[in-house]
Amino acid sequence: MSATAVRFHDQHVDEMGPSFRDDTIAGLGRERKRLSPKYFYDERGSRLFEAICRQPEYYLTRTEESILASAAEEIAAIVGPESLLVELGSGASRKVRLLLEAVRPRRYLGIDISRDFLLESTRHLAADYPWLEVHAAWGDFSRRLRLPSGVEGRRVVAFFPGSSIGNFAPPEAEAFLAGLRRALPAGSGVLIGVDLIKDRRTLEAAYNDAAGVTAAFNLNLLERMRRELGAEIEPAAFRHLAYYHEAASRIEMHLVSRQAQLVRVAGRPFPFAAGETLHTENSCKYSVAGFQALAQRAGYRPTALWTDRRALFSIHYLALG
Repeated sequence: MSATAVRFHDQHVDEMGPSFRDDTIAGLGRERKRLSPKYFYDERGSRLFEAICRQPEYYLTRTEESILASAAEEIAAIVGPESLLVELGSGASRKVRLLLEAVRPRRYLGIDISRDFLLESTRHLAADYPWLEVHAAWGDFSRRLRLPSGVEGRRVVAFFPGSSIGNFAPPEAEAFLAGLRRALPAGSGVLIGVDLIKDRRTLEAAYNDAAGVTAAFNLNLLERMRRELGAEIEPAAFRHLAYYHEAASRIEMHLVSRQAQLVRVAGRPFPFAAGETLHTENSCKYSVAGFQALAQRAGYRPTALWTDRRALFSIHYLALG
């Protein structure tokens, strides 16, 4: 596959914001230590996440894909073939293939924070869909989305799958969607996957798979600190923890220190008490009505909704209000 098959845009790099190093130092220095889940997604982390999606306990991916497959024709009628389809957090770009085959848009733009993984996945798309103009932009779309110049469509549809919106607290999700609305031209829309509130057992099993892939994904954040920052940290001295915080309607993921220890990053010491945690991810769950109310506050009109029979997951089409 030729690299020239994908039109790569580097202009997002200038807007990446604070570095992994700066955010790590700031996050470890907090009274309650935490890091953004966006730092999970180096190349190894991206591959581990794709493995998570194949675990039997992880219902989110297969349920969303089944909804997309059954609703593909309806979605195609809404999106239209002259659109620019923008995938936020494109990853392996597996789900978007269901849309590409149904919609057949003229242009596709994948945006992801993992540069190497983005290039690999978009090159596969370009090879498999020779009729499609494929673009890739490396960047942190959670900060401020700016569509690259020269990437146009009669309308723009942003595809945000995987319930990644759940990584934001509800006020942050509202602010993110409002910022996304401002970045999109008139007549555009957002097709977004949203995980729904359900029983604790199903939720906690999804983030604690028996094969330990999610644990490896979580612990890879510490490996990334060692690889990229030269951190003095021992991943084996931490364990994975994921549980459902019912009052906040969210899964929380943490790395728990197995013992009292001292971690060093860029020469700076960060003490951990035994049992102290590094909070690595939230995954907020919504009711359909609750998410649609949030979208309306962000300036959208919810115009279509698809769910599975068990009401595990939902996909919404939000038109610009």
